[in-house]
Amino acid sequence: MRKHFILLMTLMCLVGCAGTDNEVVTERALPDIYANAYAEFNDENYEEAAMEFVSAETQYPSSPWAPDALVMAAYSHYLDGDFAGTILACDRFMRFHPGHQDAAYVMYLRGMSYYRQVSDVRREPGMSAYALQQFQALVQRFPRSPYAKNAENKIRILKNYIAGKVMYSARNDMQRENWTSAINRLQSVVSDAQETVMTPEALYRLTECYTAIGLPEQAFGYGEMLRTNFPDNEWTKRLK
Repeated sequence: MRKHFILLMTLMCLVGCAGTDNEVVTERALPDIYANAYAEFNDENYEEAAMEFVSAETQYPSSPWAPDALVMAAYSHYLDGDFAGTILACDRFMRFHPGHQDAAYVMYLRGMSYYRQVSDVRREPGMSAYALQQFQALVQRFPRSPYAKNAENKIRILKNYIAGKVMYSARNDMQRENWTSAINRLQSVVSDAQETVMTPEALYRLTECYTAIGLPEQAFGYGEMLRTNFPDNEWTKRLK
C-alpha cells in the first residue's frame, strides 16, 4: 500500500505567492495530500482517494513520489469500478514513467480494466481485443514479471472468447445460407486461433459449408484435417 512513503517523505511545503489583495494562499504539502489519500483509501472511499492521489501527482509532477501517486490513483479507480479512470491513469503513468519498476503492474492493471468490461460472445469483442493486446504486450516486454503467468492465462481465455464470437457469427451466416461469409469466418478461426477449443467445430462446420455449395473435395479435405488433428474430439465423431 506504500504507507511507508508517508513516513519517508521529508519534502518541504510549497507556499503560494500573495495575491493582489495581499492574502496569502498556501498549497497543501505533498505529505498532507498523501496522508489524506491513504486515509480515504483505507476507509474504502476509493473515488476520493483517487482524486487525492491525482492531486499529489499533478501538483508535484517532479516529485520522486509522482509515479507512485499515479499507481495508487489507478488502483483506487480500479477498486471503485471506474475502469475509464484506471486506463487514463495508467496511460499517463506509461507516458511519463515507462521505465519505472511498476510498469509491469500498470500494464497488467490496464489489461484487467479492459478484461473486466468484456461482454458475452453475442456482442462486439472490442474490449476483449484491447485486453488481449495489453496482456500480450506485457508478456512480451516483461516475461519474468510476477504478472506474466496470469497474463498468459488471460490471453488463452481471451483468444477462446474472440474465437467464440467468430463462431457465433459463422453459425448465424450458415443459418442464413450466407456460405461465403461463413467460410471466411471459419477459416479465420482455423488459421488465427488454432490453439482454441473452437478449432474442431470450425473444421466440422467447414465440411458442412463446402458440402452445401457442392464442393465435396474441399469438404473432404477439412474433414481429414479434423480427423488427423482431433481424432477423439466430439466433432470428429459427427463426421459421416
